[in-house]
Order: sequence, then structure tokens, then C-alpha cells
Amino acid sequence: MDSLQEVLTNLLSNLASRKEIDQYLREFTNVESTKFAVIKVGGGILRDDLDELASSLAFLQRVGLFPIVVHGAGPQLNEALENESIESATIGGLRVTSPEVLHIARKVLHRENLRLVEALEKLNTRARPITTGVFDASPIDPDSLGLVGKIDHVHPEPLEAAIRAKQLPIVACLGETRSGQILNINADVAARALALAMRPYKLIFLTPTGGLLDEHDQVMPAINLVEDYERLMAQPWLQGGMALKLREINELFKELPLNSSVSITKPDQLARELFTHRGSGTLIRRGESIDVHTTFEGIDTDRLQSLIEDSFSRSLRADYFTRRPPTKVYVTKSYSAAAVLTLEQGLPYLDKFAVTAEAQGAGLGASLWNRMRQETPQLFWRARPDNPVCSWYFRQAEGTHRTPDWVVFWYGLGSRDQMTQCIDHALSLEPSLEYEHEYAIPNIATGESVLLAEG
Repeated sequence: MDSLQEVLTNLLSNLASRKEIDQYLREFTNVESTKFAVIKVGGGILRDDLDELASSLAFLQRVGLFPIVVHGAGPQLNEALENESIESATIGGLRVTSPEVLHIARKVLHRENLRLVEALEKLNTRARPITTGVFDASPIDPDSLGLVGKIDHVHPEPLEAAIRAKQLPIVACLGETRSGQILNINADVAARALALAMRPYKLIFLTPTGGLLDEHDQVMPAINLVEDYERLMAQPWLQGGMALKLREINELFKELPLNSSVSITKPDQLARELFTHRGSGTLIRRGESIDVHTTFEGIDTDRLQSLIEDSFSRSLRADYFTRRPPTKVYVTKSYSAAAVLTLEQGLPYLDKFAVTAEAQGAGLGASLWNRMRQETPQLFWRARPDNPVCSWYFRQAEGTHRTPDWVVFWYGLGSRDQMTQCIDHALSLEPSLEYEHEYAIPNIATGESVLLAEG
């Protein structure tokens, strides 16, 4: 049988570099098998994307990873209740569950659970249906919500037994009271309870949108909660279900291990989200704070120098910290990502942007960039035309100028004279590294090493 490393290399060769594969291989194989991931699957995914979901889960089992899968069946239950002419209301996002509704809900959840199990078994992937025995529950508000439960205790034994048998546990969101009464459980609530009980390395939500969306309905690739949470929650475009999900995730992180993360993606993009720096959906981590300085004083310049030199694979000039004083320096707490801005032609210029491979995967580079962009309304910088990161820079910039050797980027500039002045100055800057050749640095967009001359 192929080794885990060979399987990953073969299946992911079109998604990621070998360096990325090796990094995630080390991370995931060092996690206890029952603590790899909890994956929450909505009913809409089971209805519309069952084949893609089964294929992605089969892939994970093939490489030796056994996530705990918990699912709902909201759309299917709506249809079944409509067919039976049974009315159903919701209060605060929870379905009012009468005995009649619960009778239909149990049948629908059992059916959808078996549909997923059968789809996996067709792909030679062993799965175990688990519809009871995991959640001890009690009614939340019998008078208003009926037979809707809150989870009092999670029994991990059925999940652990399935994983020991090399089966994927497929869990329906049904609980039961001490007296044996079945209760309807919200699938997001069930996923949260499982995460708190199992303390997984990753909590994954599979959704039709494939991530949390920004004001332009584009997926936000990464969120550093320490830096981004308050800013995002204050945005008028973050409302409804997305705001609720982000709030719940923020609360959840207060009780999860520091290295835990939450991913929101689509079923067919699950491997890309898990095994590449760039990902495919929204990666949410607790993250770390970003310090901002206006001089190099107060900064550990030895650590900053190591970060820049490791990223560029070249030595800084001996006079770097005295030759061109910065106007702002952004540094994460761990010195794993930094941006150095200087004042050129009276405008901020991005002189250095350095991110470690680990910080790329955690989304710290994107978080730092967002912070810098928010506080720096005008900026210009340069990169080599054949640099893969240019595609990411083009999305960040409002204007560009290309020469055979450089692409100059900017945003927030006003007049044409100002743009021309910035372009000419960027092209005239002397190097601050030891050699004026191309340097290999991590690509903040893809995580791969790319060629980029220093700015």
C-alpha cells in the first residue's frame, strides 16, 4: 500500500508544492486521530453536493485522516413537512419542534445520514452511521420551542470506536434526555458541542457560499480574530447568518486550544483548504496582535532582520536600520510577519513585506496587509513582472505601471503627476539587500517561494 506521504504527493500534486504537502503532512499526522477535525455539513450540501462531499471525505480517509462528520437536513425537512401539510415556525434560528415535526425530522435525518454513508461506501470508504448515543440533551424551552434540545454532555465513545475501526463517523444532530425522549438539535450547535468535547485541530463548516463573504460578496480568505473581529463586526454589510456565525466562532475560540482553527469552504474545495497555504475558503484563527511602530526603536531589530533575511534568502545591508528611517513598521507579536514602510516623495512606500511559511498558512500576512491598508490610504510599491505574487498585488492595487524589469503598484494616488512621480521614484530606488539580483521569498498569496527583487 502506498505510504501516506506518497498518497498525498500524488493526489495533491496539482494543488500544492511539495513543500506545502510536507508541512501539512507533518501537522496532521502529529494530531491524535480522534482530534483531527469536526466537519459540519448542512442539509443543502447533502441535497445538492452529495457526490463532491463524498469524494472529499473519501480522500481524507484515503490519506489516513478520520474527521467526525455531523450533519443537518434543514431543506429536506422543510420539503417533507410541506408534503405532509405540517406547519413549522422558527424562533431565533431554531425550529419549533412539535411531536409531529419531530417524527418527520427523525425519519429525514436517518434517511440523509444513510444517503451519505452509502455514497461513501460506493467509493470504497468505510463509514458508520450514528444517529443516537452521542448527545445527552434537555429541552431548551418546552413552552416556546417544544422538543428542541440543548446539549448537556457529549459521549465520545461511539465516535472513537468508529475511528479505531477505520470508519468515518457520520453523526445526525439528534439528542436524547435521561428518560429517552428524542430531541431535535441544531446542527451548528451540535458541531460546537463536538468541538468543545473533542478539541479538534480543525473545525470545518461546509457551506454553499464556500466562506464568509465581504462587502463585494467575495470570500474573505483569512480572519485573525485578535485583529479583525471588532472591525468586521462593525461593518454594515456583515449581517444575519454571517455575523451570527462569526460571533459564535469567536466565542468558541475562547474554549479551544490555541492551535485550533476554523475553516469555511465548499465540499469540492476541502482538500485545497486543508492542504495548501492559499486555501479555498475562509480560514479563521485566534491569531495574534499586530504592533505598529513609527521608528525602529522599541523593535527587536535582530528578530526583524532574521525574518526579512529568511524570507528573502539574502542579507540586509549593514546600514539598513539607519539609512532610510521608516514611517511605519507593522510586526506581529511573534515576528512571523512584518511590513516596513518608508516615506518617499512625501508618500508611504512599501519597502519590505515578509511572512514566514507558518504565518502564511495562518493568514497572518493577509491580516497584516488589511491592517496596513486600513491605516494607509495611499501606498506604492514594486515587484518583478514574472513574480506569481503579482496576481495578488494586482487585486490589491488601483493602478500599475509595467516595465521590462518591474511592475510598480499603487492605490490612493490622485493626480497623474503624482503617479508619474511615484513610478519614477520606485524605479530609481537602490537595493537594501546585499545583491541587486532576484531573491526567493515566500509568496503571501500561494505560500510558494517566488522571485521578487527587494524594494
